[in-house]
Amino acid sequence: MADTTRRIFTKSAMAATALSYGRIFGANEKIHMGYIGLGNRGDQVHDAFLEHGDQETVAVCDLRDDYMDFAIKKSRATPKKYSDYKKLLDDKNVDAVVVAAPDHWHALMFVDACHAGKDVYCEKPLSLTIWEGRRMVQVAAETKRVSQIGIHRRSVESLRQAAEFVRNGGIGHVTVAKGYHVQNEWPNGIGNAPNAAPPSAEMWEKWLGPAPKTPYNINRTFYNFRWFYDYSGGQITNFGVHYMDWIRWALGKEAPKSVVAMGGNYAIKDNREIPDTCEVLWDYGDTMVVFSQYNANGAPTNAKNSELEIRGTKGTMYLQSGKWEVVPEKTTDVLFGQRTPLNRSLEKGYGPSKKPAMEPVSNGSGFAETYPHTRNFLDCVKSRKKCNCDVLDGHLSTSACILGHIALRTKSYLEWDLKTEKFTNNAAANKLLSYQYRAPYKLG
Repeated sequence: MADTTRRIFTKSAMAATALSYGRIFGANEKIHMGYIGLGNRGDQVHDAFLEHGDQETVAVCDLRDDYMDFAIKKSRATPKKYSDYKKLLDDKNVDAVVVAAPDHWHALMFVDACHAGKDVYCEKPLSLTIWEGRRMVQVAAETKRVSQIGIHRRSVESLRQAAEFVRNGGIGHVTVAKGYHVQNEWPNGIGNAPNAAPPSAEMWEKWLGPAPKTPYNINRTFYNFRWFYDYSGGQITNFGVHYMDWIRWALGKEAPKSVVAMGGNYAIKDNREIPDTCEVLWDYGDTMVVFSQYNANGAPTNAKNSELEIRGTKGTMYLQSGKWEVVPEKTTDVLFGQRTPLNRSLEKGYGPSKKPAMEPVSNGSGFAETYPHTRNFLDCVKSRKKCNCDVLDGHLSTSACILGHIALRTKSYLEWDLKTEKFTNNAAANKLLSYQYRAPYKLG
């Protein structure tokens, strides 16, 4: 990490300071886990932790009793139930917590957990805004907590090898890296549920938390909150952060120099706010990174129908979940000369002179599972080492995606300064780097 970047994210040097944490774990000692948010992703992460024998579910927290009861049943333990996450954080029996609530809650819960002396596994995207993410990095450093962000591809061995292959020049210089989120949700998408009275006014108030007060709509809750900007950056941050993180990892880059985006709701007539079609382009100096979201057409994205496509001068890498392969480019040292009617042999000889620039490569198989990521977190809670995707890496990858949805919402070409974490050419866009929490919520 560059010195300039390090000074941004911490108030003091992170090196050579004594660790302060509640207790030192023995190699075989169980880590007592608490879970905040047990819906779709929270349930999946809980399953991934249950793969390991050196952890125990001791506390669960959710607004839905049925979610908590389901988690308790599968936990093979007798965890306590909490409807208030702060009471779970006050539980002295909890060593570490998983934050898998909706995105707009991540910052508050993460910061409060750090101040409560808990190590934190926080689902992606790290935060809703850039300002929140920066503060999360600062607090984790100040409190010396172990953090893991749920960008779980960081712990998949085949994808680590793929990133290393690219970073070491295996496919030559990467000029274009593309990620895709493609599925046809036309014609009805998430539907057009009307605003209505909430099943429980108290639950709706707790669900909204720091977000603006809005009428209850079932599409704004639980999984579908990702389609509304008060709670999420849409698919740019939902799926895009997985792709952006791996691309940053493979390129060895921290942040883009600029970003631009276009798109809109072109076909699907539901009550979503995020687009059904969009393209985001980031300039990383010598590489263009692209996220393509096509949600009104499901045709294959590229020759291999892969979710990631990395185009190098020597070959193209295609990645799908935990599997990757490289298709060689054909290149030549022969100059691409001027075409002339007086000598057609020059142009006719150019193509045949090309030869494969490298050997084809393939590696990995199956899905990018979450359990290696949870294993890494448990190991680091014991060793106090840096996790595979700690809060700073999570912040850098999430930030790039947040810049993308700000560019889309402002219809702007935005130039980014990592040192100040500000746009240098658009004051209006800078206002979207944070938002005013509803009272009484404050980020510690």
